[in-house]
Amino acid sequence: MLLYDHKAIEAKWQKHWATYKTFKVVNNSDQPKFYALDMFPYPSGAGLHVGHPLGYIASDIVSRYKRHTGFNVLHPMGYDSFGLPAEQYAIQTGQHPAETTKTNIEGGIDKSGNKIAGYRKQMDRIGFSFDWDRELRTSSPDYYKYTQEIFILLFDSWYDKDADKARLISELESRFRESGTKNINAATDEDLREFTAAEWNAFTDQEQQEVLLDYRLTFLANTEVNWCPALGTVLANDEIVNGVSERGGHPVVRKKMRQWMMRISAFAERLLNDLEGLDWSESIKEIQRNWIGKSVGAMVSFPLESKHNENFSLWGNAAGNGAKIDVFTTRPDTIYGVTFMTLAPEHELVDIITTPAQKQAIETYKKATAARSERERMADVKTISGVFTGAYATHPLSGEAVPVWIGDYVLAGYGTGAVMAVPCGDERDHAFATYFEGQEGMPDIKNIFDGIDISEEAYTPKDKTPICNSDFLNGMSYKSGAMAAAIEKLEEIGAGKGKTNYRLRDAVFSRQRYWGEPFPVYYKDGLPQMIDPKHLPVELPEVDEYLPTEDGAPPLGRATTWSWSTQENKVVSNDDDGDGVYPLELNTMPGWAGSSWYMFR
Repeated sequence: MLLYDHKAIEAKWQKHWATYKTFKVVNNSDQPKFYALDMFPYPSGAGLHVGHPLGYIASDIVSRYKRHTGFNVLHPMGYDSFGLPAEQYAIQTGQHPAETTKTNIEGGIDKSGNKIAGYRKQMDRIGFSFDWDRELRTSSPDYYKYTQEIFILLFDSWYDKDADKARLISELESRFRESGTKNINAATDEDLREFTAAEWNAFTDQEQQEVLLDYRLTFLANTEVNWCPALGTVLANDEIVNGVSERGGHPVVRKKMRQWMMRISAFAERLLNDLEGLDWSESIKEIQRNWIGKSVGAMVSFPLESKHNENFSLWGNAAGNGAKIDVFTTRPDTIYGVTFMTLAPEHELVDIITTPAQKQAIETYKKATAARSERERMADVKTISGVFTGAYATHPLSGEAVPVWIGDYVLAGYGTGAVMAVPCGDERDHAFATYFEGQEGMPDIKNIFDGIDISEEAYTPKDKTPICNSDFLNGMSYKSGAMAAAIEKLEEIGAGKGKTNYRLRDAVFSRQRYWGEPFPVYYKDGLPQMIDPKHLPVELPEVDEYLPTEDGAPPLGRATTWSWSTQENKVVSNDDDGDGVYPLELNTMPGWAGSSWYMFR
């Protein structure tokens, strides 16, 4: 038996495949179509790691099988080539991220004289059946001009909840001109002020643009982010491990910054419903349902009034304008069981309502919380911590004083950043109340469940157990309409309304980095303006360093040619003092922007 000379045989056929483009596929064919798309590798190192071919081998087996059974198979490969590792390497070595990325893909010698195998050569040697004529790199301007175009499409759209789809912002403007906000049911962050057609038409252009920003699918907002001072950028939750950055192990803190956001929450119900038609395992679908996290309940307002707060006069406009704490609850039927309230440490009211006596304790707690990621705070159900603000809210139905605490189990970005704590009916609230039992600002737990002992644990079932100590709800139960009755009463007195909420939150869509897709955005009078798609791509400028500027601006703040001329329709020098020259956006898009859409390209 002859020895199988795998080196010679594989080299022979790999050369044949490359010469004759064996796996090239045409778009138009009478054969049935099959599209096999792998998750593109991120070329951050000198070569593939074992996880790459592990997945690619499986999809290649399926692709080859489909070809043999008569399918026209599209099986492309490319590179998800924007991201933080290349930028960090650029900071350390001074090499442009484009150069190191190209070397990692194609192979060669790096600046230190080390030989780089290259992703492409390694994949060829394994023998994958990719159509390399379709290769793309997400860091190529020829590719990211489409990412920029999609961003513009999102910016120029709003979500019509009645039609259950996105519509052009120009349609919204037309409706504002004709009838103001009447019959507008849009997905927005909050209940926005209403106006008539006459009022809209009397607004200045600046005022109209500011209003439209509250409706767009991509918008600017002040939001809590994971800020890594050492890396000089915002990090996603999955880029943080045990409170430090995955890349480099640097401390991460929570910080409020003005960021581009993507209104993905508008699509929550459609995402939930469309899971049913997917050929996925039920366990995966359930994970997705929990991630979307649909909850039906009510929004309830707890006023902050002078009758319960000695330092009310020190609160200024917040109290003078009818300050209140808004909460979302899935159990409005338990409202008479509210024993205290808990705000996220980052909540905007904390600094306003905290009494002088509690200020130092609050500041110390806030500083400690800022060092913990949202994911860590959500996962840690055993640690109990919090501080009393010294302030009291007013129960909207009973009129009683309700002490206001802060605790890191409440997240600023989820719901309203505040909860009405009902220890008799919620395990975490019960643990919190028990832990701080006897301390200032922690009353005895109110029990509203008839005949139920809640001394050791909360009673959480949504069943037929009668409610007591609850005025008009007495004798009713969750199953017998107490929830609907509570909502009806709250709406009657203007203290709340029924609402459906989702755990899914709008995505932070900007990074303080260099190596990412530039936004096709310039600023006129402080408001964002989109560059006409026919002038795309807006390409990354050259910078002298890949670090933030001395005054804390992102690396693009170092570019000397990073302004947009509306006269010439191109990027011009920052020193250009001609008419129609405006500053460009300094942030870049997150790494997942381009990788979210490459299946279409």
